[in-house]
Amino acid sequence: MGLKAKHASGRAREGAAQLFIDAQHTTSLRSWPFSRKGSGAAALGIAMKDHRDPLQEKHHLRAAAHLRRLHQQNGEPLSRRIFERLVLLPQYTSARAMLCYVSFRSEVSTHAFIARMWADRKRVIVPYCTAQHLELFCLDSFNDLVPRTLGILEPKSELRAQGHRRASVQELDMLVIPGLAFDRQGGRLGYGKGYFDRLLPGARPDALLAAVAFECQLFDAVPMQPYDVRVDVVITESDVYRRTLPRCASC
Repeated sequence: MGLKAKHASGRAREGAAQLFIDAQHTTSLRSWPFSRKGSGAAALGIAMKDHRDPLQEKHHLRAAAHLRRLHQQNGEPLSRRIFERLVLLPQYTSARAMLCYVSFRSEVSTHAFIARMWADRKRVIVPYCTAQHLELFCLDSFNDLVPRTLGILEPKSELRAQGHRRASVQELDMLVIPGLAFDRQGGRLGYGKGYFDRLLPGARPDALLAAVAFECQLFDAVPMQPYDVRVDVVITESDVYRRTLPRCASC
């Protein structure tokens, strides 16, 4: 796929994605008090302690994190800085099979990093959605991808059935994971469908779970339930944050 075609489809799918997410979050955003001072959740006027229901907390936090990310400037150069940090990790050097999401618009951009992994002779695995689960696909070229739901690039249907293209989570040495909101202890909040929540418990204990995010996506604390999985590191343009708590309370 040519770069111009990717950028054009990216602009179109971002519009669809923004309409989809904004429709879910506009009401809750309008109902919140906003402040001009503070950091973390308080910077957006979110009184997290006032929300007792963890699911409701997550809903509000998703809205705030999405808004922050939409207003993030210089996404491409910041994405490059994030992956400059990631490739310095010893786990990247030793990894042979790596999972990486295929980014769309306001996410940390992964396209250049995927090309870097090919250059470093990594086996590049990308996830795609089927029903309620993520399937894993060995990606050899960007030409293997086509736009699907909301314009997200996914493997072509005719390639998914090829046996040598399939992968399992147990094969992965490192997983590069997206999300909307994170904290510095590896707490992660995804898009609400639970795809990665169902995938991550199956990862090997020695496989590195690495989330990539802009610094603006960090909050003081992300609400975690017993079945939620913490990532091992959160990598931003400013730092690498390593968890000291267990991956999962009930896994």
